[in-house]
Amino acid sequence: MTKDREVAAKALLVGAPLKTSGFSDGKNHLVELSRLAMTAGAKVVGVVSQNISKKNPRYLIGKGKIEELAVTVNSTTADLVIFDDELTPLQGKSIEDHLGVRVMDRSELILDIFAKRARSREAKMQVELAQLQYLMPRLRRMWTHLSRIRGGIGLRGPGETQLESDRRLIGRRITTLRKRLRALDKARLNRSKAREDEFQVALVGYTNAGKSSLLRALSNRDVLVEDRLFSTLDSKIRTVELGDGFEAMVTDTVGFIRKLPHHLVASFRSTLEGIREAALLVHVIDASQEEWSNQRVVVEEVLGTLGLEGIPQILVFNKIDSLQKEELIDLKHRVRKEKQPAVFVSALVIGSLEILKTAIRSYLQQSFRHLSMKLRASDGQSLAILHEAGEIVQQEYEGHFTTIEVRIPHKVAGRLLKSADVVLLKEHGIT
Repeated sequence: MTKDREVAAKALLVGAPLKTSGFSDGKNHLVELSRLAMTAGAKVVGVVSQNISKKNPRYLIGKGKIEELAVTVNSTTADLVIFDDELTPLQGKSIEDHLGVRVMDRSELILDIFAKRARSREAKMQVELAQLQYLMPRLRRMWTHLSRIRGGIGLRGPGETQLESDRRLIGRRITTLRKRLRALDKARLNRSKAREDEFQVALVGYTNAGKSSLLRALSNRDVLVEDRLFSTLDSKIRTVELGDGFEAMVTDTVGFIRKLPHHLVASFRSTLEGIREAALLVHVIDASQEEWSNQRVVVEEVLGTLGLEGIPQILVFNKIDSLQKEELIDLKHRVRKEKQPAVFVSALVIGSLEILKTAIRSYLQQSFRHLSMKLRASDGQSLAILHEAGEIVQQEYEGHFTTIEVRIPHKVAGRLLKSADVVLLKEHGIT
């Protein structure tokens, strides 16, 4: 007997952009919502949109439009309606009661996709925490049919409803998840200390900008690459050879998206704040996207929310192989007007990555101190650190002492020079 395949939900998409946002923005947003719906496994059977002056507190859209939506639900036989904007608990219940089908908003849809994508224990807990926080104020909508049930023997306490019981259970689960995630934060901190002498780079960007493809091409190592939204939830770290004996630890991070649910941002905050350890952010932008500038703003806003906007940044326009020659020339001209460091690459064209490696290496070299120092020849530990973390320019032995000229990261130099057995002879300029 074969197992029945899960039938894809037939989804009707609804957009309600404010009139001040512009028609083209609303259209692009619905295109993205369609991709999200398909990523979640739904089949899109129709799209309805209404530009509104203000949000209807009961239905989000106007009363006439909700009637039109009900007719469209029947004609398309849709069994799921997805709104591009977050619905209040009242709006969600009112719309669902009126249409008679399941109603979701953008936030719930994204949470569902994250739940399917989560692989590691930490990612699963982070997504579950975000889902429970989202669910808590919406429980009444789910349990309306049970809200009047009185207490029963062996079922619940006197006068206690199923709704109240669920609220307590979810509250306890949220507390448990937060404790476990704090414990994982401590373990992450210990791992990051082991990498503190490494030059760390973080790839950030809008979802599906090609960060994973770029990491695989840079490191020549297997990294999951899929042409779909949110293929990466767990951070991946790879060593990348930059040339001239330099290397960097490059981290791939979860992609950002417009209207990322705030509960999700809060739950993934500890993972995203791993970006804080980076000396350089490589902001990957999909050059083939017409609204890449809007996507760039979204990423900058999330980084700002996390307090990470002060980290040096290189803009990397990826997927330039998808552009015509004239389009690429126009793009470069537009970007260079902003006078912000930017490179143009394709993860599919290995040769184009050398300019990116050179740009990263340039930042790495600026983070080094060029020093001449004197230490005891018997100080094997300090010598080992210098050889492992630095670039030796010259080394000479003078009796019981060693004079060494080295380029070394600021953090390592600071620790070594605190030792009474290490004497600074000269600090050279950056070369």
